[in-house]
Amino acid sequence: MAQLRQDYQKFVELDAEIVVVGPDGAGAFKDYWQKEELPFVGLADPAHTVAKRYGQEVKLLKWGRMPALLVVDKDGQVAYKHYGGSMSDIPPNPQILSILDGLNQKGS
Repeated sequence: MAQLRQDYQKFVELDAEIVVVGPDGAGAFKDYWQKEELPFVGLADPAHTVAKRYGQEVKLLKWGRMPALLVVDKDGQVAYKHYGGSMSDIPPNPQILSILDGLNQKGS
C-alpha cells in the first residue's frame, strides 16, 4: 500500500480512485487506515465476499490472500486484472498509471 500512497496524486490526476479490500474486520481496518494515514479508500472484507466475487485467491501456505489488482472502468467493467502468485507480485505503479491513461484517452 505504500507504493499506492507514493503515487496517489498521480492516480487522482487520472480521475481514478484506489480502493483496497482487505480481510480484516472493520475496526482493525479503520485503526490501520488512521495509523498509516492512507489517503485512499479501505474496504473491510472479513467474509471474503468481494474477494470471491473478483476471484482473489487464498493460499494458506503463502500467508493468505494473494494480491489482486483490478482496474474497473467508469462503466463498471473490469478493464485490467492481475492476480499475484506471491505477496510481492504486484504490478508497479507506472504500469497501472499507463493503463488508466489509456482508458482516459479511449473515453475521450
